[in-house]
Amino acid sequence: MKSEPRPVSPWNIANVVTVARIFLVPLFAVFVIVSGMEHSGWRMLACALFVFISATDFVDGWLARSRGLVTEFGKLADPIADKALIGTALVLLSFYDALPWWVTIVILLRELGITALRMAVLRHAVIAAGRGGKLKTVLQIVAVAWYLWPWPEPLDLVGPVLMGAAVLLTVATGIDYLWKAFELRKSEPGGTR
Repeated sequence: MKSEPRPVSPWNIANVVTVARIFLVPLFAVFVIVSGMEHSGWRMLACALFVFISATDFVDGWLARSRGLVTEFGKLADPIADKALIGTALVLLSFYDALPWWVTIVILLRELGITALRMAVLRHAVIAAGRGGKLKTVLQIVAVAWYLWPWPEPLDLVGPVLMGAAVLLTVATGIDYLWKAFELRKSEPGGTR
């Protein structure tokens, strides 16, 4: 007779890293606010902290999968940490007129909408992040980091190109998630045919 797998405690290293990411977001916001997007030293610190927090996203995911530490708490907290960091960065960049507000609104609406959709269908199935979703996240991180760093002209012009690509991929992967959710709904007993 096989024994039941032991439940994974939510108090594990992967979840500690996730929670630490969430707690570092306000410090990142303070660095950006103190910089006013004008003081180079503070912008560099904000950028370095943003990249560090973003990198820990990959670390906590790797720890959870490689050590069998995947928990319901982690599945919920990880996207919250991602959205908190990217959302805070975008809002602050727009507040300081470094990034048009429409870009921030499009990305945030997509991110919050798809997160809500994933939560809504969670009882039926998990819509896993595909390659496009992962590439979208990396592109958003690179674009935001580029905007945060005080690049001299003409290197600062790379930021809008990166952000434009990030917006396009954000919208495209959002449409893909909607399609997957529709297909999932269609395949359910009593679903739309």
